[in-house]
Amino acid sequence: MNILIVTHYFHPENFRINDLAIELKNKNHKVSVLTPIPNYPEGKFYVGYGIFRKRKEYWNGINIYRSLLIPRGAGSNISLAISWISSIFGNLFTSLFILNNSFDLIFVFGPSPFTICLPAIFIKKIKRIPICFWVQDLWPESVSSAGKLKTVLLPKLLMPLVKFTYNNCDMILVSSPGFIKSIADKEINRRKIKYFPQWAEPVFKPISSTDKKLPGVPENSFVIMFAGNIGEAQDFESIIKAAHKLSEHKTIHWVIIGSGRKEKWVKENILKLCIEDVFHMIGKYPIKKMPEFYSQASAMLISLKREYIFSLTIPAKLQTYLASAKPVIAMIDGATAELVRESKSGLVCNSENADQLANNVLRMSEMTDYEIKRMATNAHNLYMKEFNRDVLLNRLESIFFNLKNGL
Repeated sequence: MNILIVTHYFHPENFRINDLAIELKNKNHKVSVLTPIPNYPEGKFYVGYGIFRKRKEYWNGINIYRSLLIPRGAGSNISLAISWISSIFGNLFTSLFILNNSFDLIFVFGPSPFTICLPAIFIKKIKRIPICFWVQDLWPESVSSAGKLKTVLLPKLLMPLVKFTYNNCDMILVSSPGFIKSIADKEINRRKIKYFPQWAEPVFKPISSTDKKLPGVPENSFVIMFAGNIGEAQDFESIIKAAHKLSEHKTIHWVIIGSGRKEKWVKENILKLCIEDVFHMIGKYPIKKMPEFYSQASAMLISLKREYIFSLTIPAKLQTYLASAKPVIAMIDGATAELVRESKSGLVCNSENADQLANNVLRMSEMTDYEIKRMATNAHNLYMKEFNRDVLLNRLESIFFNLKNGL
């Protein structure tokens, strides 16, 4: 098949759609990608990219067409809105230059913003081909979630556009089962909505501890590690409170890998609370380096603020933790909490509960090696049962063939 992927984020930005595109190419499909100039999460164009640079790229056998947008900058509400709106027009304009290509279907990868689907609908109408939309964030609900525009009016204004988008998709895949009812309640045909979770990239797998040492972390420490976006939604306020509460326990160390709009605030508060000896910000690294860091972790941390939409979400980092056979410490509500709790793959507390998070970290640090290994095994078993990459990719390919053939 000839597949056009439309996505707001793509290589060199670190999103799962990169792995999916490569795998489709490896399965002998012809893959093209329509995506803006990369600028996430720093909010500025990546080195080597720009208005007149690398607008068309060939990467791992995949044709990439880069559209113009205004970079997201520091990530303020206004700058995000401007960036997202500019990307609509940028993608629509760039799509004009690929209409001569022959495509069998369009696959839309849909973390925020949902408007990434609009140029796909434009192409669909002209080429008369189906759209499969993989929804990662619920809209308009997510527009008023932590770190985004907190307003009652805007979601109401966006609702007609959201309904238009969903109604023009032939298949809607959702990354969490909790999304199904929310989308169906928008007068969308429930039969075309299917649960299709994310998976972990192949680099994530159980490995024994390596010789790599974490900077500033003594040997034999209990290491609670967070990997990913350092943003508003991840509730670093509660994480830092928990770390401060445990700061007298010098064998417990918190290691944060990643970057994001909250990074400066986190660094300032580490110094303010004098916990820099047990709380370590070690920066952002390419995905291929992550297993080395994971191997040094005693447990992996996942957290989201107390928002209804977040209780429906399964953050993509969970799959990388499970695939690596790491116990999980979760400060989160809803679907993710249930997965971790029911599989006995870690310890769970409610969102924004810094005291209970601290208690769970201390409790796990005092567990026996046997108890830790049992949770690690449970974590990997959960991954193989629910998020097996090969099984999911084969299922997606089957969905594509059915769409192409009108089944």
